[in-house]
Amino acid sequence: MQSVKLGRVETVLEDLPYPISRSDAGNRLAGTTLLFADGEADLGGLVAEMGVERFESAGDLEAELHTVLPREAVGEPYQSEGEG
Repeated sequence: MQSVKLGRVETVLEDLPYPISRSDAGNRLAGTTLLFADGEADLGGLVAEMGVERFESAGDLEAELHTVLPREAVGEPYQSEGEG
């Protein structure tokens, strides 16, 4: 079982053969734990939730991944890393 931080997920996605179907990507990524700001999820499970059937590149898959991430993946809404 592999774990990857959200900020480094592209390294895992780049290892997939493209183009790739959503089901193949989900199967290959199942068991990979995606770690975010406050929690984690199975990367294959997140891919299975996507509405896109085929990905042409790692960039396409990563962009779509951001549409299915839970709120805790990126911290509190409107939270800034800048000074307050």
